[in-house]
Amino acid sequence: MIEVEDGGVSLGGRFVFRHLGFRLEAGQTLALLGRNGRGKTTLLRALLGLQRWAEGRARLDGSTGYVPQRTSTPFDFTVLEVVLTGRARHLGMLESPGVRDYDAAREALATLGMPDFEDRRIEELSGGERQLVFTARALASACDVLILDEPTSALDFHNQDMILSTLRRISRERGLTVVFASHYPQHALQIADQVLLMEGVEDHLFGPVDEIMTERHLSRLYEIPIRRVVLQPGSAGSVVPVFSS
Repeated sequence: MIEVEDGGVSLGGRFVFRHLGFRLEAGQTLALLGRNGRGKTTLLRALLGLQRWAEGRARLDGSTGYVPQRTSTPFDFTVLEVVLTGRARHLGMLESPGVRDYDAAREALATLGMPDFEDRRIEELSGGERQLVFTARALASACDVLILDEPTSALDFHNQDMILSTLRRISRERGLTVVFASHYPQHALQIADQVLLMEGVEDHLFGPVDEIMTERHLSRLYEIPIRRVVLQPGSAGSVVPVFSS
């Protein structure tokens, strides 16, 4: 469960957002939408404890996994070595990974369609492939809350659908709470239970996707006309927004 009450974060003496409040139940998925500079990444960092709250308070139950927008490693590790670092919280001081840790790392790679990548060097991978590896690292941690900053930004359409479908499935199967920031409203429509529209410093809109993701709200958020069009009714991605000027 995640709860924010009257939250605010200030950077350089100016509020990025304030008077923000929402509650996300365990096992739900929350999408953060908003234009650049509206505080999506700042909010994620505050939830993780990486950014100090200037106002209000936040509560986050359980362990967290984090996939930042930009990922890097200090050394040219193999893919399996990178994913194994997600098991650190399960190891004692100076303890080496055991069979269970290797199994968890390999299962996470298989979940993301990367079972043959474990011996490849991380520096050899494309940006999108690295993003998948760091997502596998977060999954291998067996976290209760998974926080992702634009998880599909470097991925092609196939891998975008794969990562979103995987997040939706494991959230349902494991009761995993998921929070992700995105520039694509259709991703919120595809997998989110709740959505938070971050429009201005004190202008936020939170609630169920079907209630909040209206043409009026999205057109106001992005300051362009937006229409929602139904394609292939009954499919997982049946409702997508079409942007028009």
